Amino acid sequence: MSAVIATPARVRLAGQRQQTIATAHFRLMVVMLLFMGVTIVIAGRLAWLSLFEERLVRSSAVSGLIPARADIVDRNGVPLARTFDAWSIAIHPNKLVGNPREVAAKLAALMPEKSEAQYLAILTSGRKFAYLKQRAMPELVKAVNAIGEPGIEFQREPERLYPQQTLAAHVLGWIKEDGSAVSGMERTLDARLNDPSGRGSPVALSIDARVQAALETELNTAMVKHSAIGATGLVLDADSGEVLALASLPSFNPNAAGKGTIADLTNKATLNVYELGSTFKMITAANAIESGVVTSMTKRYDARAPLRVGRFTIKDDHPLKRYVNLPEILVHSSNIGTARIADELGPVRTQAFFKKLGFDTASQIELGAKGRPLWPTFWARTTTMTVAYGHGIAVTPLHLASAYAALVNGGVFRPATLMKREPGKLPAGRRVISESTSARMRQLMRLVVIKGTGRKADAPGFRLGGKTGTAEKPRDGGYAKHSLVSTFAGVFPMDNPRYVVIAMLDEPKGTADTFGFATAAWTTGPVISRLVARIGPLLGVMPDERRDVDESELLPLIWEPKGADPNAVE
Repeated sequence: MSAVIATPARVRLAGQRQQTIATAHFRLMVVMLLFMGVTIVIAGRLAWLSLFEERLVRSSAVSGLIPARADIVDRNGVPLARTFDAWSIAIHPNKLVGNPREVAAKLAALMPEKSEAQYLAILTSGRKFAYLKQRAMPELVKAVNAIGEPGIEFQREPERLYPQQTLAAHVLGWIKEDGSAVSGMERTLDARLNDPSGRGSPVALSIDARVQAALETELNTAMVKHSAIGATGLVLDADSGEVLALASLPSFNPNAAGKGTIADLTNKATLNVYELGSTFKMITAANAIESGVVTSMTKRYDARAPLRVGRFTIKDDHPLKRYVNLPEILVHSSNIGTARIADELGPVRTQAFFKKLGFDTASQIELGAKGRPLWPTFWARTTTMTVAYGHGIAVTPLHLASAYAALVNGGVFRPATLMKREPGKLPAGRRVISESTSARMRQLMRLVVIKGTGRKADAPGFRLGGKTGTAEKPRDGGYAKHSLVSTFAGVFPMDNPRYVVIAMLDEPKGTADTFGFATAAWTTGPVISRLVARIGPLLGVMPDERRDVDESELLPLIWEPKGADPNAVE
């Protein structure tokens, strides 16, 4: 009986076991299918996000698998522009879990650059994504994370940083948040900086960060002292054409370029054109010597009275009232003497020489912001005379620097560049004057600093030469007598010219220590003196009182009346 009872039980258990196994298999399959479905959904969501989410549109410009935008460094390897991974704090308003008002209050306390109302507007906007903070410090990321809101997201994103802040801002330019280059060398070198084959290797500019800092400091000091509306300057290698420093003030911070005004963003050294006054007298002198108009330094020109040409009168600020030779014309900055030389040169030779120096075209440099000179439309006799001393023609300070380099480097014009050039690999350039004329120009430039209007620019031991230039600004069809552009164009060391230095102040005002004068001799001359003393040793030029240009044949030609102050005239 027990055996009969036991047999059916065993049969039922076997059937249940098979049914249980089948059920387990079914459930397992269901779980696997669900798992696969969830995986597919997640993968699809991630793919969709990578393609369409607004927050990833921006970062797609720089893929995580591709090296970041290459760095920009100065000629000595000092970083000027770098790309690094920075923290960003973002919010998904459509996924907000907490109370919007409470979250907004906490965000405002941690990031006060926006008000609580502004944060609340973002949180209740219903948007899929919005940035709360970019370039966030780790401490801030930690504090915001402590709010505990799941809708807040923290990302590591590539950011372009300019570690030197405003230094060389107009050279570097900047890029937008989406990675697109806006201006400066960032834009010029955009393709190269983003080239995957070249990334990882920084791009070296010709700029020397030390020289750049000195130039910006001295220009800013003078601009503030003389209440000028702007200032600009540059330092140029006279042989290679490399720009070691280029400054335009007021400036801006490339890390926050959007906060700058139009005046801040304008590169006055390469974009703005100016009538640069008596600095052109050196150019006219070189043309006259090269063309044979001035065959001897003893040749004299009548400066006894103002020069009348038609209805125009050309006069000197400090009348010499006598015959003067070329060295005296330059030392005393005589408009009358220069005009008489230009009259002998004539319009054809004057225009031809200016064109050799590139005064009829935009400057040759890599920046996109390049101003085209204002070239006279009609070259009357008076035009030829006035452009000879820098009135009636307008060029950029960079044009002037390149021209002065050609006058002193042996007579070869080479275009300026912001790219570091390899030693011994200079472009051929074009000859504009002979070596003998260039040697004479070095003597004349040095003479102006030793005996003339450039005395306050002298930097003892550095053998500086150059020329002052003060011009009234054009206004309402005429000239504004008290709105000046004061410029000094210099070169050092003059016994072996290596560097051209330009300093310009826009509408400087006289001060007590300048006796009210706002001319270049009093305003930009001292800038050059301090600048050369600072940058000379950095560039390997040491002061040496025992060396100089031989001026022995020219010094006897300079007659100096007692009581004259050559620093007060242009």
